[in-house]
Amino acid sequence: MMNKQFDTCEIVHIPEKEPHDLHNQPTEFVFASAIDPQNANHIVRRLNQIAPLENLRHVKRIQKKVLERGQVQLSVILCAASEGDNQLDSVPPALQELISSFQLSPFITKVCKYAATSKEEWQEQCKIWPTSYHPRTYNIDGITGFSDENSECIFKFMQSAMELATSDGVVVNAAVIVDPSAKQIISRARDQVFAWSTNKENSSIDSSCNRKSEFSSSDVISNNFATHESFQVNESNNQLKQPYTGVACLYPWQWAKQQLHSQSSYYCHPLRHAAMVAVESSAARDRYLFPSEENNGEKPLELDHENPSSTSSPAKRQKTVCTTVENDDDQLKARNQSSNQLLERPYLCTGYDIYLVWEPCTMCAMALAHQRIRRIFYAFPNRNAGALGSVHRLQGEKSLNHHYAVFRVLLPEEALHKCHTEVPQT
Repeated sequence: MMNKQFDTCEIVHIPEKEPHDLHNQPTEFVFASAIDPQNANHIVRRLNQIAPLENLRHVKRIQKKVLERGQVQLSVILCAASEGDNQLDSVPPALQELISSFQLSPFITKVCKYAATSKEEWQEQCKIWPTSYHPRTYNIDGITGFSDENSECIFKFMQSAMELATSDGVVVNAAVIVDPSAKQIISRARDQVFAWSTNKENSSIDSSCNRKSEFSSSDVISNNFATHESFQVNESNNQLKQPYTGVACLYPWQWAKQQLHSQSSYYCHPLRHAAMVAVESSAARDRYLFPSEENNGEKPLELDHENPSSTSSPAKRQKTVCTTVENDDDQLKARNQSSNQLLERPYLCTGYDIYLVWEPCTMCAMALAHQRIRRIFYAFPNRNAGALGSVHRLQGEKSLNHHYAVFRVLLPEEALHKCHTEVPQT
């Protein structure tokens, strides 16, 4: 039965850019000048060569005003200007030559600093100086709201992540990767930055994932030794009542500080955050269900006992490898209706969703972009190192070739502790 703490929770979309006051948007100073319309084309071409607006690409170079009696006045942006800088001495010589050649009269004005994220923002920006507006060309379910059925599924998977985060007696971050088309869990994992190691010399993690990790989630040890003396928590940046020093994404450099005072009884692996381990488990599952021809002679990987292996095809596929699946494996019987059904191997995590208790750090958020995750849901913000709203907004980075939608499931901190008390301790 769904936790009652989820009955009143809300799902909020985290936009690509930090929202601003519609009528008080950030601005920058620029030098501009009125120009003769007959010279507009020549001046603009020359300005684009000698003074391109690299950081203001959304701002149009020309402003057009219709004066009384139908007269048209054109103004052009010459270059950026520093605040309080009313002198042209700092502009390049080529620009000064252009100003002299056309007898321009520069003045300082303001333009909006950031590109508009909505039509309403764009309309307000154009009242200051004309800008361009490019609406989102893709549509991801949830940006405009969720149905009751979809909301219930989201709450169910988030509750699963929260229960996993508190299942070992120590609160850490947890990740659950889900195929939304089948509403089934693909993989799940907890933070594994600190783990017991019986042979430290031979305990390296194989980054190529050719074998199962030596450390399961049950190997994670308590971070109770991370006292306030060894790692100070910035309370002003943390809205939660407790510091949760065991959460890897909240303190991504904590492993280095603790390793200085560590003994040989445990193993530190700074990359094994919950999201990274869940992605690794998803890849291991794919190799197990869809063995490639070159690996036919190898023993299939054993899946972690926490990772369900039964699932349906993801919502979207790219490059795939088809293989015949044998029907003598109980795990595959749950997926296949016939003994020789051909299945397609998913391309990374394309079309999948991931549920995280805490907002991921930059490393995890970037890894999820590489994995082609479709949507990210998290419950609690990461004021120290959050990459999806708190400190950075990686989902709005235009240089990336993949973008996901980010949502926060607004939950009280008490919901985490209730999951902790309801999970039976083993």
